[in-house]
This record gives sequence, C-alpha cells and structure tokens, in this order.
Amino acid sequence: MTEERLTAKQAEALRSELAELEGPRRTEVVAAIKKAREFGDLSENFEYHAAKNEQGFLEARIRTLRARLDHAEIVDDASGDEVGIGSVVEIEDERGETMTVEVSAVGGAGTVSPTSPLGSALLGHKVGESVEVEAPRGAWRATIRAIR
Repeated sequence: MTEERLTAKQAEALRSELAELEGPRRTEVVAAIKKAREFGDLSENFEYHAAKNEQGFLEARIRTLRARLDHAEIVDDASGDEVGIGSVVEIEDERGETMTVEVSAVGGAGTVSPTSPLGSALLGHKVGESVEVEAPRGAWRATIRAIR
C-alpha cells in the first residue's frame, strides 16, 4: 500500500470514524445477529443474513481505515500561498464558473483527492495561476482565485 498524506485534522477524522465503527456500531451489529439467531432456522432467516452482510461491510471498512492510518504520512496543514493537502481552494473554469474544493484524502462533500486529476493539478500552485486538468472526460483549465 502506498503512503497517504493526511493532515492531523484529517487523520483525526479517520480515527473518530474508526472508534465509532469499532465501538457502538460493532456492538449494534453483534446484537442484531444475536437477535436474528433467536428467530430459528438460519437458512431462511432474512434478518440473520442481512445482519451478517452488514457485519461484513463494517469489518471491511474497519480494515480499510486501519490500513490507511497505519500507512499515513502526517503533513502540516496547508498554509501560505501554495495549494497543499488540507487547502480550501476557490477555482474558476474556462466558462467563468467558480467552485470551492478542499484537497483531502479523507473524502466527503466538497473535497477532491490529492491524487485526482483536479487535486494533483492544483498541488503546489498559487493564486492567479492557471492549471491544466487532465480529466477522463477531457482536459480543461482552471484558474486559482483563492487559497484558504
């Protein structure tokens, strides 16, 4: 697995999610499995199979989060005049449309991965610079309007 660059805040968000999954969520799933077993024949027990599937998804997510944190490189929060991990960047495309994104490996609404076409194009650039974004649907240009 390759090393993933995270800010301390981003790593903490992953740790919080992991704690929630390993604690209360895991307890809920185990209780649901136990309750479903009480219904009898497991071969035709929908509740049991649904709970076991949920347990499988939960454990897979836990493994993924642990691996990401184990292989993470913690970097300083982006600051200054250059786009880095954790930067919130306002860009304007060729049509004059603006959007604001956070460069984050954690994901979520309003974020772009630093390894995505847009994220990798923005990294290391400054306000006023234009970048070429090599996206799967075709290349486009974006101008950096602000970095926070």
